[in-house]
Amino acid sequence: MTTATSTGTTDETARDHRKPHRPRGTAFRRAWDRYWYAWAMVAPVAIVIALLVLYPLGYGFYQSLTDANESNVATTIGAFHRPATYEFVGLDNYWHVLSGADGDFYPRLAWTVVWTVSCVVLQVGLGMGLAVLLNRKMRLRGFYRAMLILPWAVPSFIGVFAWRLMLNSQYGVFNEIIQAFGLPAQNWLGSPLSQKIAVIMVNVWIGIPFNMVAVLGGLQSIPKELYEAAEMDGASPWQRFLNVTLPGLRPVSNTVILLGCIWTFNMFNVIYLLLGNNTTGDTDILVTFAFHKAFNGVSDYAGAATYGIIILALLLAFSTFYRRSTLKSEQA
Repeated sequence: MTTATSTGTTDETARDHRKPHRPRGTAFRRAWDRYWYAWAMVAPVAIVIALLVLYPLGYGFYQSLTDANESNVATTIGAFHRPATYEFVGLDNYWHVLSGADGDFYPRLAWTVVWTVSCVVLQVGLGMGLAVLLNRKMRLRGFYRAMLILPWAVPSFIGVFAWRLMLNSQYGVFNEIIQAFGLPAQNWLGSPLSQKIAVIMVNVWIGIPFNMVAVLGGLQSIPKELYEAAEMDGASPWQRFLNVTLPGLRPVSNTVILLGCIWTFNMFNVIYLLLGNNTTGDTDILVTFAFHKAFNGVSDYAGAATYGIIILALLLAFSTFYRRSTLKSEQA
């Protein structure tokens, strides 16, 4: 028996040796002949992503490992050329930021988390409330939907500048309204607290239409038979909302919350356009702080690149954790 087993192993080994080994070039050529059109369709997108995303990302990561700033990068002014003199410093910039030695990262991170949670909770909550209202049969429902989508259709910088004009302490419409009732004019963007309230208010106003449209689509995909069965069982409107609407909206709301967190965490234009340089720095989130670090005063390119890579790492970690937790809840 041992001889038979040994003979069988010897035969399999011999067959393996007799199998022709296809060169890798042949497999690649066959795959190209079969799928060349798919590769040709994907190639432009891959090239654009490589040029506009991967190269800046890689260069930014390299900059974060150096001490590059305005005084030691390469500069050309007319015939004068100064070569770059910055040096490789390894992970020193990351240690300087994450250890809290710079004194800016953790206060900015705390405000960024407060800003993100406040905006996403208000956007999703108000968007869901409006979607539930507009999902009912009512007169002029199409008109109301169009009017509520309007803030999303208007370019965000136009909406932000409109809010900036309305909040102006001298010519803003809000001061005209309260002065008509005999109240004194207010400097709506004068203090750090009022600036924080203003940027949250404007960002919520911009983000509500997307949340409303997404949740409205989710509401219309819930079978009406579920509501009829719950009503026959004597469920109240609030119980139907808790036990039918919210579970039915879970796939949509999970995606909306994830996108809202990523977009809001990286929201640059609302804070920058609404406040400009009229800020004490307390309103800056991580993204706007990195921008000021790179382009205001003595430019610290390495520090700004370090902040950018840390922001990317935070969002990747949050997205991975969030998707895993929501997939478990959806499969439960």
